[in-house]
Parts: sequence; C-alpha cells; structure tokens
Amino acid sequence: MRFGYFLSTEEFTPAELVEQAVLAEEAGFDGLWISDHFHPWNDEQGQSPFVWSLIGAISQATSLPVTTAVTCPTYRISPVVLAQAAATSAVMLEGRFTFGVGSGEALNEHVHGEAWPTADVRLERLEEAIGLIRELWTGEVVSHRGKHFTCDTARIYTLPDAPPPIYVSGFGPKATELAARVGDGYITTQPDTELLGLFREQSGGRPAQIGMKVAWAPTEEEGVDEAHRLWANAGLPGELSQVLPSPKHFEQASELVTREKTAESVSCGPDLEKHLAALQPAVDAGFEELYVSNMGRHYREMIAAFGSEGLPELRRRAGA
Repeated sequence: MRFGYFLSTEEFTPAELVEQAVLAEEAGFDGLWISDHFHPWNDEQGQSPFVWSLIGAISQATSLPVTTAVTCPTYRISPVVLAQAAATSAVMLEGRFTFGVGSGEALNEHVHGEAWPTADVRLERLEEAIGLIRELWTGEVVSHRGKHFTCDTARIYTLPDAPPPIYVSGFGPKATELAARVGDGYITTQPDTELLGLFREQSGGRPAQIGMKVAWAPTEEEGVDEAHRLWANAGLPGELSQVLPSPKHFEQASELVTREKTAESVSCGPDLEKHLAALQPAVDAGFEELYVSNMGRHYREMIAAFGSEGLPELRRRAGA
C-alpha cells in the first residue's frame, strides 16, 4: 500500500501548495493528490487556484507522482482541452501522472450558466468524454460528433510515451459501475467496502485510491475549531455536495452541521495515534493508495509527524 499527501486547492495559496508538495516528498510520502476546483466549498477556505498551473509548478519542485482528485471533463472545460492539459502534465511529470476524473459538482461546473443535469446525464457525459480523451491521446487527427461533445480535426502533438491512466471517482453504485467499466482505477473519499467490492468485482481487480482528512493542531479543541470553520460542509448528507451551486449555499447548509458532529467525525489535535486510527478503515479495506490532507494551518507539523512516525507505522499496519 502506498501513502500520499492530499493537496487541498480550496484552502491554500499556490505557494503553500507547492511548499506542501516539497515537504511531503522530504517526509517520505509516496505521491500527491490535488483537487480541481473553480470555487472553494465556502468563503472561509478562501482559495481556488488553477490546478493545471500548479501541476506544472509541482513537476519542477518535486519528483512525486500526481493525481487529479478529481477533474470534471464535461462542463467547465472541454474534454478536448483537458486531454491536452493532462498530456502536457504527464510529459512534465515524466509519466508520473494519473488523470482522476468525475462527474463534477454544480459548485464548480455551473459557471458558464448551463443547467445542472441529473446524475444519469452527468455520468453519460463523463463516459463520452473519457472515450474522446483517449482517442485524442493516440496523436491522430480526431473528429467527433457525439451526443454531448463535438471535436473538429483536433490533434495533440505533445504527448507522453504512454497515455496516463484514467481513474474514475464513484460515490454510489452507478458511478462505481462506470468506473469499473471505463476506468483504469477507482477514486473515492469514503472507505466504503461495499462500493470498493463492487468496483473490484466488475473491474477485474483494478487499483483503487482513497483520500481522507485529519485536523492536526496543538490541541484537540483548536483542531475541532479549524475543522468546523473550514470543513463543516463535509458533514452534509446525500447529494447536496453535487447540486448546491455556490459557496454561500454551502455555508447556509453547513449551519445544520454542529460543532459536536464535526468533533465526532474528524480526527483532531496532536495525537498521532488518533489520526492513524481514523485512517485505519482505509488500510483495512485494502485500497492500493491512501492520500491524507490536513485541515487548517498546521500542515507543517502534520507532515513532519507523519514523516517521522506516522508513515512507518501505516506501512507496518498495511503490511501486517
């Protein structure tokens, strides 16, 4: 099992994200996840830099593999343009790039003013986009007239030696079945053994990644404060995270998430063992890769603690 660091573009500036990538490599993390957002989830998070610029910077600052977790290639940016962006990223990372994709959230994808469709339509668009992207990665001239996308005599010239793998996110059975059918791997943020088993069965055992968050802080109280201030939205149920259109809507909905609920659901404070226990379900589930992010400003301390003790212990547990 491999253990990576999750770069949260919603919460940190470009310089801080590159710093985290460098610190993560120095600490011994195996790779990087990076989120792809137009908006943060709420105004308290306060950031949202363009992920493709950051990947270029990270490629020159570290030698770690990078996965987008995740890009929606169907609304905000055309799959034709994203095929080029991902190909260039794979070249700059010398093949250490995985293109993580998903069906998206209205929060990021509504910005051109298009109506936000049902989940079935979003998944249908995602499947067509993945096929078009793979066709463009052949380096041939591509013309495509599909149900959702059009491509006119397009050719990508800057290509890696081998096309990057495409991992597909899934938070329900239909999306997980799509990931198994068309993806080279699976992405999630929940250690749901039922969905992981569904993916394993239908994909023939392809690899799976998971991302999780902790709130490292000098005290448990401060950790809870940071987690609740910045990430109360993570406690919202159902499909709200896919359909709410703006940070303000997430702030309004998050008023229903109490500080006590955040304290119960997030590992907070300076106790490394508590954080490792929160990550244990992902280890037990058997994911090939686990990426960990820190909520709040104490990421340097979190990365150092994981580098000195946390990663060796996680690797020991995964081996056991």
